[in-house]
Amino acid sequence: MTEVSRVVACPECQVHWSLDKPAKCTHPGHQHQLFEVHRHRSVVILPDRTKVTAVSFDPADPYGRDKPPEYGLYLDRLWQPPWAHEHLDWLDFGVPDDAAQVLAALGSFLERARAGERVELGCLGGHGRTGTALACLAVLSGVAPGQAVAWARANYCAEAVETAEQEALVATLEE
Repeated sequence: MTEVSRVVACPECQVHWSLDKPAKCTHPGHQHQLFEVHRHRSVVILPDRTKVTAVSFDPADPYGRDKPPEYGLYLDRLWQPPWAHEHLDWLDFGVPDDAAQVLAALGSFLERARAGERVELGCLGGHGRTGTALACLAVLSGVAPGQAVAWARANYCAEAVETAEQEALVATLEE
């Protein structure tokens, strides 16, 4: 499930608001920007038919689930859920310093999912790091590295994998 909302932001005032709310900035000289905000709680079926859930952090209710996962792998330390989980060090909009460590963690995550555990993967916005990790999982599930980013965008979210550096990481993986 992906919920999409639209917000307006004023970079000069560093405020944002929903389109259905009164403007928080009315300064006539400020350049307001319109953004789509995604809230992901998305079941993604990998090429080998393994199911994983990809999530974004919802500050209003970060751990609300109909059925919580049995395990979570999170790419941001803001996540502190009450269920079993691990964190990977991975800066927002970047790539991990230790790609081998990330691939090992994703391999373990994939094995849990293949064994039937309900697993969840997420960063903050659910696009860059989460999308890159999903593209890596796609490679581990049989997609060619050069096709994995397109696969993640088609099967998860068009906004998945945000930077050229993240795309390059996925393209260099071995099948």
